[in-house]
Amino acid sequence: MFFLNKKHQKVFVALSGGVDSSVAALLLKRAGYQVFGGFIRGYNLDGCQDKEAYDARLVAEKLGIPFYVFDFEKEYKERVVNYILEGYRKGITPNPDVVCNSQIKFGLFYNQAKAMGADFVASGHYAILKRNFFTRKVSLFQAKDKNKDQTYFLWQVPYERFKQLIFPIGSFKKEEVRRLAKKFDLPTAEKKDSQGICFLGKFKFSDFLKQHLGEKEGEIIDVYGKKVGVHRGVWFYTLGQKHGFINTAGREFYVIDKDLQNNVLIVAYKENKEVYCQSFKVTDLNFLDDEISKAFKNKKEIKVWVRVRYRQPLLEAKISPLDFSLALVTTKEPQMLFPASGQSAVFYSKKGQVLGGGVIV
Repeated sequence: MFFLNKKHQKVFVALSGGVDSSVAALLLKRAGYQVFGGFIRGYNLDGCQDKEAYDARLVAEKLGIPFYVFDFEKEYKERVVNYILEGYRKGITPNPDVVCNSQIKFGLFYNQAKAMGADFVASGHYAILKRNFFTRKVSLFQAKDKNKDQTYFLWQVPYERFKQLIFPIGSFKKEEVRRLAKKFDLPTAEKKDSQGICFLGKFKFSDFLKQHLGEKEGEIIDVYGKKVGVHRGVWFYTLGQKHGFINTAGREFYVIDKDLQNNVLIVAYKENKEVYCQSFKVTDLNFLDDEISKAFKNKKEIKVWVRVRYRQPLLEAKISPLDFSLALVTTKEPQMLFPASGQSAVFYSKKGQVLGGGVIV
């Protein structure tokens, strides 16, 4: 899990003010590293950011480690908030947590920490990094606690950066993390987990979209061309959704397409074949395994397990290269409710190694 000559190595921990990052810092300090705490100030909507920073500072004081605040509010708005809004304007469903990890936590924060002399950067993510000290290769694996595993949101981080990352709590269950926090009397030991979007906080997302994109009533049409309801703007809905609009059909249906130009949602019923999907395209691919990357470049078919929604069970599938960074993913069996454009498809091995991922087209 850790490295030789720890007392000479500086580790900057992204302290969020929550229990997970607090215990991550605790473990690193007890392992003998020179630990520094860093709170990332992003673009926050629920007004809790000052309290989170205060809690992070209390943890740093408890552990006796230096504490810094990194102000990335402007950059977060430009790189994440604008990405969210632009995506919904285009009718896709963005994944802000993926972009937040690659652009902010393991982008800007990583770069700033390295500039300040960090040998490693750490966080409270539930993920496991396995290192081969002979080949210098690092592999990302699912966390021990499968209910808390966060590898789905890490696929976009550049591979080389994982060599300087540490995820100290990846081999712990959540209840074990809580027990450690209580045992060492950390200020965040009893604090509830955050449920909001990365940095933005906990808020009603539909209100956020309404504020920035407005509302525009439109028709809902089924696969037979019949009007079966009304909605308040196609940007509020994602493929596979079955609620949140006025349904006049008297039957349950699912969104299967969007007509952006005419502000129309197209839906299908459970018995319709249009609700099922066995293949979809992904782009902006990023591979975290050399062998998989080489196979893709050589245009070889790759067998994987894929996840297209957070906490969704892994699906047996194959990747068929189409272009430089475009592939066709085909699942072994047809799946109800096909994946939404803009979301992430993350590839795993049978043993739980993260092989890479891409953005669903």
